Amino acid sequence: MQIRVSSGTPLKLKTPCLIIGVHESARPAPGELELDTHLPGAITRAFRDHEFRGKKGEKLLLHTPDLPAERVLLLGLGPARAQSLDLRRELAGAAAFLQERKLRACTLDLASLPLRQLTLGALAQLAGEAILLAGYRFSRYRTEKSDGVDSKPLQLTLCVPRRDQIKEAATGAAAAEAICRGVFLARDLVNEPGNAKSPEELARRARVLAEETGLDCTILDRRELEEEGFGALLGVAQGSVREPRLIVLHYRGAEETEPPIALVGKGVVFDAGGISLKPAEKMDEMKMDMAGGAAVLGTLAAAARLRLPVNLVGLVPAVENLPSGSAIRPGDILTSLSGKTIEVLNTDAEGRLILADTLTYAKRFAPRALIDLATLTGACIIALGHEASAVLGNHDGLVQALRNAGERCGERLWPLPLWEEHGKLLKSEVADLKNTAGRPAGTITAAAFLQVFAEGCPWAHLDIAGTAWEGKGAPGRPPGGTGVGVRLLVEYLRENPRLGKK
Repeated sequence: MQIRVSSGTPLKLKTPCLIIGVHESARPAPGELELDTHLPGAITRAFRDHEFRGKKGEKLLLHTPDLPAERVLLLGLGPARAQSLDLRRELAGAAAFLQERKLRACTLDLASLPLRQLTLGALAQLAGEAILLAGYRFSRYRTEKSDGVDSKPLQLTLCVPRRDQIKEAATGAAAAEAICRGVFLARDLVNEPGNAKSPEELARRARVLAEETGLDCTILDRRELEEEGFGALLGVAQGSVREPRLIVLHYRGAEETEPPIALVGKGVVFDAGGISLKPAEKMDEMKMDMAGGAAVLGTLAAAARLRLPVNLVGLVPAVENLPSGSAIRPGDILTSLSGKTIEVLNTDAEGRLILADTLTYAKRFAPRALIDLATLTGACIIALGHEASAVLGNHDGLVQALRNAGERCGERLWPLPLWEEHGKLLKSEVADLKNTAGRPAGTITAAAFLQVFAEGCPWAHLDIAGTAWEGKGAPGRPPGGTGVGVRLLVEYLRENPRLGKK
């Protein structure tokens, strides 16, 4: 995975395919007319016959015998006011289009892209991410690799007009590579089948990652979790013979006195629901219930490779939630690490239990911000579908900073309210609180539960239930795990915001 950067006139570059972005218009622009002189009027005819007008989603692939480029792909970008998310989708679509045709390499004319509000480096990063992410395939377990699409990512060259622009574009391209490696790690972990990723195996991979990237890694096993008092986490884990782990990673990129940002990711390696058993349909997808934990691992890997000037602590509670003779039952009461007691009404509301203990533990590091990610509630999919993750929290500045980061990188967040009335719904008659308030406002009451354990720290909760898994495939998101959260958190961390008033 490496992006090259070159300078010069795009039409003079030797490449298997030159990609040129085209705005929507009734007639070719001057640059397209120049190209048309090498193509006996093919572009003019395509515009005239309404075969291509530069609309979003349109593509015109032309063979160019008179140019160094073997082919030119005109890529419709829609109106000139197109947003960054639109551009990401079109570039990802172009990459998939070329891979379907077995092409191995392409060159993108950066000057033809419309986002003038971005710096050249940011534009190079955006383009690199879009094309690299579109080339991801999880084929580790396939003995027959051919599916009509080249499984190797495109070799990408970015073309800039001048030599003095190469350094800035190359910096953006290098950032794209580092971030995509983090996304690919998260996708790989999510896509692994449940039998291949026990909590112990997830912890082993975290250790390997730490060795590769210079992170500090600590793993708490069952005995240590029992000694600490992780009663809620251990309650979830007791239904499986596979032992739980708590993964703790440290990245130190700032002064030792700088308080860290704590990232917590739900790590249920397989979720059958426990005694409150899930329906059989699509239960196979519950291998993805550790997508929040995967995002945390991918983010710390990217932060280390980018050498971000922040301190981070990443925590992943890794468990398996199965029904068995030793599993917790509806009506059981657990004592959490915080000392608060929890009445378990539904064993399939297990993610909030392991997060409760981990959020409590995370506060030991005195973080300046505490962010958790979890495939937490089906209610989030009902509310927002698969187009955005929900964000809730106790600090408006933190929530808004995350939303802004999501808009910039294309991983959108949408806020939901978190009112005192929602917390009251979690009061229990026999314990301090219960782990579910039922179906109404399910995403919100789940966050209200977590808020109890994040108290005293600026905190935001990201419910990625609708965005962590792609069922059919979409531009830049092949079927399976999406790696959502990595690009969002890296974008947030690169801004390194200082939190103001609530």
